[in-house]
Amino acid sequence: MTSLRLVLASASPARLATLRSAGLDPEVIVSGVEETAVAGESPAELAGRLAGLKAAAVAAGLGASANPTVVIGCDSVLELDGEAYGKPETSGRAVARWRRMRGRSGVLHTGHRVILRQGRSETVRDATASTTVWFADLSDAEIEAYVATGEPLQVAGAFTVDGLGGPFVTRIDGDHHNVVGISLPTLRTLLGELGVAWPRLWVSPTTAD
Repeated sequence: MTSLRLVLASASPARLATLRSAGLDPEVIVSGVEETAVAGESPAELAGRLAGLKAAAVAAGLGASANPTVVIGCDSVLELDGEAYGKPETSGRAVARWRRMRGRSGVLHTGHRVILRQGRSETVRDATASTTVWFADLSDAEIEAYVATGEPLQVAGAFTVDGLGGPFVTRIDGDHHNVVGISLPTLRTLLGELGVAWPRLWVSPTTAD
């Protein structure tokens, strides 16, 4: 079987961990795309556009190869009252965000772009997965303690479901992995459309170490 290079165009440890837990071991190449430079679209469209920009930037930097290369780009934003929220980056914004989110629900959109490169040819597939998330009604003290950990500052929506923020998420309607940052069922579908069977990407036990 022809070897296939798998590249994740994301610096997210959670996305990498999710793929590894599913039996994949991608190479990580960070795109360098400035997320805050893109605006003016709906939250779902924004997530999709950012995912596309990240994947395209990484794919453009790869040299031509006779063997196929798959590049995966993702980006997540939280939609609340029709507005898109990414990484708060400062404690003040994270506290304000949580005071608005607590006791309510929002929609976490994750855009996905998969690019299959072989030689100089490219085939692209895109999809955005959306999951509704309900948040606990946190006290001010809980919000301040959570923000003080630093975890919410660099994650979309200012929360995690697979880390310290897990107890503050009371319900999820949709794909759990999508909230972490990459929807495995969505990714499998996009790869299938490109002719790449999911089991082909599994790392065998003899090569996983």
